[in-house]
Amino acid sequence: MKRREFVSWVGLGCLASSLPMAIAACQSADTTSSSRESPSEDVEVASTPRPDGFAAVGTVAGLDEAGFLSDKNFLGSQVVVVRDPADATAVLGVNSLCTHQGCYVEWDDGTEGFACPCHGSQFNPDGSVRQGPAAEPLDAFEAKIEGELVLVKVT
Repeated sequence: MKRREFVSWVGLGCLASSLPMAIAACQSADTTSSSRESPSEDVEVASTPRPDGFAAVGTVAGLDEAGFLSDKNFLGSQVVVVRDPADATAVLGVNSLCTHQGCYVEWDDGTEGFACPCHGSQFNPDGSVRQGPAAEPLDAFEAKIEGELVLVKVT
């Protein structure tokens, strides 16, 4: 093996071994509120899917306190749940990845919608596009309140 080929392989090995650290550094810390981090003391939040496909993403108390519930790894999906502005007894669940370039959208109480911090796309609470550059709506999940829990069905 020639020296140049050896150095190329060593460089490639170094690059490959540093890839996991680079990926971790590029991911933002999840600073959104998830009631699984601070559930109501007397309510158990189990994210294991029930036979009907629903799983708990958090508590109603956590939803009302923060204005939303979010989990970036909820049964393999990125879920955010908010109260339906048209019906305070209902909830809306959407995939929190922007359909433009995959950034995490954030709930904005002031506009009662989701905003993408990367390129300025805005979405209505049901996930429909309010303002581009995103052209596709956020994927919606079936969500409901049952007792003290907020349940989401990821399909």
